[in-house]
Amino acid sequence: MRQTLKLHPDSRCKAVTRIEAEVTRPRPDALALHYFVTGNIGDVLWPELGKHGRTDGLWQHTCFEAFVRASAGPAYFEFNFSPSLQWAAYRFDSYRSGMRVSEAAGDPQLGTQSGTTYYDLKVLLKLDLPIDAVLRLGLSAVIEETNGDKSYWALAHPAGKADFHHADCFAYELPVADRL
Repeated sequence: MRQTLKLHPDSRCKAVTRIEAEVTRPRPDALALHYFVTGNIGDVLWPELGKHGRTDGLWQHTCFEAFVRASAGPAYFEFNFSPSLQWAAYRFDSYRSGMRVSEAAGDPQLGTQSGTTYYDLKVLLKLDLPIDAVLRLGLSAVIEETNGDKSYWALAHPAGKADFHHADCFAYELPVADRL
């Protein structure tokens, strides 16, 4: 089922009118993510296609993110997916603490499609998570426009500045039926 990402109240975005995301667990060791962007796609600053691979700092420009918590505890993963087809994976012990590069995720498959009014990013992410774990997800996006403005989109936002790591952002629970 598609989930609508909300524009952060302090953000403005002229280029994008809507972002939706869909997530499923097609196999016990995988998450499938699909981001749908609607708007004037030519006004978004899209990173140039590059060499597929792990890269840091993707969140500083247009990118799509998934935060995954596999238990009731404070540990979680952060994944960044760039339209350049580069990606990043991190593990945190708790809120913004104990950050390290995660080796728990394999090299994700990324694919894109676009037109003048839409942009889609599909990701198949191999991730070793317990099949019986309750998965809480935070789905988000950073959109950089050609005029230099940046906007922040997420399923939910905490009060104050945009903070995708905040517990309030882990707003989606992947239903058990989708994980079998």
